[in-house]
Amino acid sequence: MSAPAQKGTVYLVGAGPGDPELMTVRAARLLATADVVLHDDLVPDEIIALANPHALVTSVGKRCGRPRITQAGIHELMIDSARRELSVVRLKSGDPLVFGRAAEELNALREAGIPAEVVPGVSAIFAAGAALQLPLTDRRTSSKLILIAGQHAADKSAPPPLWAGPLPEDATLAIYMPGRDLTALASELAANGVAADMPCVAISCAATPRQRADAATLQNFGLVEPGPAPVLVLVGRAMAPMLKKAADDSAVHALIQEASAALAEQ
Repeated sequence: MSAPAQKGTVYLVGAGPGDPELMTVRAARLLATADVVLHDDLVPDEIIALANPHALVTSVGKRCGRPRITQAGIHELMIDSARRELSVVRLKSGDPLVFGRAAEELNALREAGIPAEVVPGVSAIFAAGAALQLPLTDRRTSSKLILIAGQHAADKSAPPPLWAGPLPEDATLAIYMPGRDLTALASELAANGVAADMPCVAISCAATPRQRADAATLQNFGLVEPGPAPVLVLVGRAMAPMLKKAADDSAVHALIQEASAALAEQ
């Protein structure tokens, strides 16, 4: 059995995409035995319910970019709790090392002399691919996987373009935190050389019962209304099966509408 959380130690734990069954055994054990749990807003209630019933559980995440607490405040909570000989789980959506501010938190813990451990989690991109049975790489179409963040640090007054230059034809581009405005996203990708017929998919709440996926070519992607956060966008030729599925679904929907109309006329 995995060891319980140790006093005076901070654990940066990946909660995965939201399905408790996709958490690692190590993550579940630490969550069940920690004295303090500091979790992101996107970690669902089903996972928070697995926390030690005697733990102090606090949300330290963001909604729509509005922080409930500053990053410095999170550092202070982790360090102060560990110095009081409490075990701390810093619970992050997905994987702590993929756009999870782990670098800043690990630096703060090192400077304070606090022992730390990182426990990986299933990142949204891998959960989405598995749930949709959609390979992110395919030797016939995609031999590269590129991960980027759609949001930048607040101190960047003029952030660089999301993507510069043509997207390699053999690449899958995964955009974390793309925001709600897919029209602007599609325009920026097109302006920076991504082909108009490039398949794009917006995936909401990957690998959860609330999962939703919407596919279109880049030239029509701005018409897509994404589902609720968290949202992930995948761009690349390997996404072509999702375009076919979307077309098939539309055809079935049209047939159902025709049948309904015919019945109504009878």
